[in-house]
Amino acid sequence: MSHDQNFKNLICDYPRESIGFFAAAEAQAVDAGARLLPIREEQLKECLGERFRELDVPLLVEWPDGRRAALLFVLEEETDSARFSIHRLAHYCLDLAELYAAERVVPVVIFLRPGGFPTRLVLGSETRTYLDFHYIACALKQIPARDHLHSANLVARLNLPNMAYAPQDKLLVYAQAMRGLLELEPAPEKRLKYVDFIDIYADLDDNERQRYAQLYPQEVAAMTGFAQRFRDEGRKEGLQHGEAQILTALLRLRFGELPAPIQQRIETADADTLLRWSERVLTAAGLDEALAD
Repeated sequence: MSHDQNFKNLICDYPRESIGFFAAAEAQAVDAGARLLPIREEQLKECLGERFRELDVPLLVEWPDGRRAALLFVLEEETDSARFSIHRLAHYCLDLAELYAAERVVPVVIFLRPGGFPTRLVLGSETRTYLDFHYIACALKQIPARDHLHSANLVARLNLPNMAYAPQDKLLVYAQAMRGLLELEPAPEKRLKYVDFIDIYADLDDNERQRYAQLYPQEVAAMTGFAQRFRDEGRKEGLQHGEAQILTALLRLRFGELPAPIQQRIETADADTLLRWSERVLTAAGLDEALAD
């Protein structure tokens, strides 16, 4: 899955938390009475045609009591800042403003990797400025991870591995991201989904995973306990596929990416075998021991 899709999922799953972290300067305007609605791609494609930009995530903020006009947030993730076009962003914001008859529009760009980017677009002549366009730039690699290690905002915690930190803090950052997921997200399906998000951006090697298991046994144990609870719930609903997903996530947490033959064994194993393997994850020294028959 691409970085664009990862962040699109994140924003759609946690719209309020995304605005609170990526667009903190505007977050106070979105109070508890506001309703946040991700705008459907199908609707935008139908209305905008070729002008539709699939990678942007528009969020419509409405106040059901009518006390404020609707507010549009346009969030875009850019992996490579050199590919960012401020002209394209301005064009898209104008399209959405016209489509929704909105004057309150907040453009936000999330820059995943370091690099330079324009922050302002000014169009005019020597005598007058006719367009002065700005946006909120959230450059993740410029944000100190230590400032958000204990944040109550789940989107901030999930993005800790994308922030700036010293090499010696890598495992601490990873552990705090995992703790945030366990503390702030009660839904088992989303926990499983965002374990992968953290793993992708932390990118621990095998040695780092082993050190993590040694330094943070409580976090590994918590993940194992969560897996057991999710598995119990899955048994009630006959969700053997969910058991396989949980086992895969736990094995990746301990041992890194899984070879294709191992993944195939997990996907074709029966429920009892999956349970036996899962019980070994915390104590096994390697994949062979965890998945022994």
